[in-house]
Amino acid sequence: MIIAIDGPAGSGKSTIAKMLAKRLGFRYLDTGAMYRAITWKAMQKGINLEDKDALCHIADQSKIEFQGSDENLDVFVDGVNVTKEIRLPSVTNNIHYISDTPGVRQRMVKLQRKFASEGNTVAEGRDMGTVVFPQAEGKFFLDADVEERARRRYVEFEPANKKISYNDVIKDIETRDRRDTTRNNSPLVKGDDAIYINTTKSSIEEVFGIILKELEFIVKK
Repeated sequence: MIIAIDGPAGSGKSTIAKMLAKRLGFRYLDTGAMYRAITWKAMQKGINLEDKDALCHIADQSKIEFQGSDENLDVFVDGVNVTKEIRLPSVTNNIHYISDTPGVRQRMVKLQRKFASEGNTVAEGRDMGTVVFPQAEGKFFLDADVEERARRRYVEFEPANKKISYNDVIKDIETRDRRDTTRNNSPLVKGDDAIYINTTKSSIEEVFGIILKELEFIVKK
């Protein structure tokens, strides 16, 4: 079984996906981490991020692995633990070059489908239900007001980066939203058959409960 969870940054999809994987005993697939890993490697190699052929070559030559539990999932590239490095602002600011490259996305989709073919999976990202797993039994699209999503990210970032401001975070969220929803290849969009959940005024526990009930209904059908 595949459960696909899509949504913009700060909507709660990563937290919910991890909780679902743990509760159901499914594998957790963080597709965003895969694009971040390729971004990190390309930057380490000094690759021109506008050179799509070079980016595709890097993707072909990279081995991405996940190790550990869902709550403490480590990401490895070619045997190197890059879990912390791929979350750096420099990677976040440049990931769009990689995610906007059709050839890289095609390669990542193959890896993602292979991962899911090996066992029950909860996959989260931006095109899980529309492109990568259109056959997924459970499809959810999480969303929230941009101000609330920025607030959540600010709370995450503030302890580690005292210089960042809420206004900086909201501008970053808006930029990412624009890039994700307008790119030509696999844009962020709610699928017609996905269940839409606005998490703005809901706690994680409330959203989790809603999805569990929906999944019970899906399984019974």
